[in-house]
Amino acid sequence: MSVRGIRGAITVDANEEKLILDGTIELLNEIVRVNEIVPEDIASVLVTVTQDLDATFPARAIRQMADWELVPLMCSIEIPVKGSMERCIRLMVLVNTDASQADIRHVYLAGAAALRPDLSRK
Repeated sequence: MSVRGIRGAITVDANEEKLILDGTIELLNEIVRVNEIVPEDIASVLVTVTQDLDATFPARAIRQMADWELVPLMCSIEIPVKGSMERCIRLMVLVNTDASQADIRHVYLAGAAALRPDLSRK
């Protein structure tokens, strides 16, 4: 078994608490679904947001999900590079898995699909 990183990102329409929480849940649920993982297999989750999203901590959404209360979570601000994507939530899910690196499926939703078109499915 190895620890693998699963990347994901989603954009939200506005700096509003509900949109941030809902977007975080949507992104995490899709990562879990496509990679067939369960919270028990998660080593930790790093959550970053762009500086324009300060209405709430996205990790609040994850903490409220069933069976996720023991998963270590950390929120941070994304590096503010000029011209970079706005209103973006990113996740780095570290998972204990037998899956190979090539079998990991990264998830990019909404406007964040433009970040990694090579990994984004239509």
